[in-house]
Amino acid sequence: MSQIHAVITGVGGYVPEYILNNQELSTMMDTSDEWITSRVGIKERRILKEPNTGTSYMAVKAAEDLFSKTHTKPEEIDLIIIGTTTPDYVFPSCSSMVAEKLGIKNALAFDLQAACSGFIVALTNAASFIESGRFKKILVFGADKMSSITNYNDRTTAPLFGDGAGVVLVEPSTEELGVMDSMIFTDGAGAKYLMLKAGGSANPASHETIDRHEHGVYQEGQNVYKHAVTNMAGVSGDIMDKNNLKPEDIAWLIPHQANLRIIDAVVNRTGVDYDRVIINIDRFGNTSAASIPLCIWESEKKFKKGDNIILTAFGAGFTWGAVWLKWGY
Repeated sequence: MSQIHAVITGVGGYVPEYILNNQELSTMMDTSDEWITSRVGIKERRILKEPNTGTSYMAVKAAEDLFSKTHTKPEEIDLIIIGTTTPDYVFPSCSSMVAEKLGIKNALAFDLQAACSGFIVALTNAASFIESGRFKKILVFGADKMSSITNYNDRTTAPLFGDGAGVVLVEPSTEELGVMDSMIFTDGAGAKYLMLKAGGSANPASHETIDRHEHGVYQEGQNVYKHAVTNMAGVSGDIMDKNNLKPEDIAWLIPHQANLRIIDAVVNRTGVDYDRVIINIDRFGNTSAASIPLCIWESEKKFKKGDNIILTAFGAGFTWGAVWLKWGY
């Protein structure tokens, strides 16, 4: 019996229309275009401005884009996994809201929280579900409304984040395509360096937590940067070494879009030519779990069937990992 592989068969994406550029941001806080660009490589980011809308709104838009391109029907979907840190509510899940809005009635749906690594962790889970034979059509999302947890009083973190959603359709195949290998890890010792201090069960929302701005992203930048460079670059090289992949074998490298200097470290470790590295951080900023699927969405037409692609990410937790996949169409 042929081995079942989980292959991406379609892509959708959505970014809000509103563009918050560095010039406008510099009117809100003590910063400048030069300061932001030189440190992280971001020029602008998209912000979801529509009233009373959250991550599910963007995820639905992304899925509608995918459905229109692949002619997939809602009733065909049997599993939805959304990697997100910013669900519309603590409960119900973002995935259940997306299922309802898309008219998907016969699927299991759940959210997965692995911060900026959410998409690659969700994709790895989806691959396991496909390989088990129990599921046939899975929607895997990375979606985040990071503006909802951005502290615009903090000049060190506010310029980093934007909003967006990306989704891939994953299906079984007996061809040597799809998710070939993955390596994903967690080190909880890094939690204190990158977190949302309030709003959870240990520190519920109160007047005091609001006054202390504890509902926005807290980051100790130097510690996060050091671990991100070491782990994200390391695992990208490790998955190539494990599978005897040389730099020239890799058609595309798609790193999480957190910081241009971190991406540089990944490129140096893997040896992949820079013209085969997909980057959109300058236009979208750090969209957390959405960054990798948005890169896939924007670059879909560049990919050829059988292309070796490395996805890699690092996020709060700390969580990090890499996926090697062969493009399916």
